[in-house]
Amino acid sequence: MSATQHASHDASDTAAAATGPDNAAAADSATPRRRARGTAGDLAQIAVFAALIAALGLPGALYLGGTAVPITFQTLGVMLAGAILGARKGFLAVLLLIALVAAGLPLLSGGRGGLGVFVGPSVGYLLGWLLGAAVIGWLTARLLPRYRVLPALAATALGGIVAVYLVGVPVFAAITATPLGVALAGSAVFLPGDAIKVVVTVLVAKGVHRAWPGLIAPRPWPWRRNAAAPAGA
Repeated sequence: MSATQHASHDASDTAAAATGPDNAAAADSATPRRRARGTAGDLAQIAVFAALIAALGLPGALYLGGTAVPITFQTLGVMLAGAILGARKGFLAVLLLIALVAAGLPLLSGGRGGLGVFVGPSVGYLLGWLLGAAVIGWLTARLLPRYRVLPALAATALGGIVAVYLVGVPVFAAITATPLGVALAGSAVFLPGDAIKVVVTVLVAKGVHRAWPGLIAPRPWPWRRNAAAPAGA
């Protein structure tokens, strides 16, 4: 056998050893470990942002213009959850907070908690947080990795204001027997504060995504994905 054949034979043996059953088993065992680390990290992020939303309620609530719906900083936490964690984890962070409130913990502004919260006039806004976090997270994934400020402001306003009001205002009108138009006009008192929260959210999220890329996996817009499908096929 020539030297070239010996070298080829040795290389084949090495490749076989590298892909042998022991290495395959090691690769298989590494996959669940990576999954476990990812799951643990996701749960930690969800818990941290649920705690953040709760902490933002500590300063209390402000009632303006006789409205029965409090103005709080907690909506800022909801916007941050969607913009930093994404749709799924942001939604789950808000859901965790709501579940704890339903269990009786006084985590809402003013020390509110318990099932009584869910029959009050502000329950629509509370449930609207779920939709708001999901919308912000979904749109943010389409803006990454660049995350330009102006599109981010529009995306955060769409989720943090429009989506929340879309649930909150009709529910408020139904519970308080207020005409929908009147309830919608009354919600204008929240707009200046919510606009400031949108700006703060985008500035914080931009810094976070620059420092820790990968918190949200970038996603294509649906029309771009559909346009690329024939080419891929």
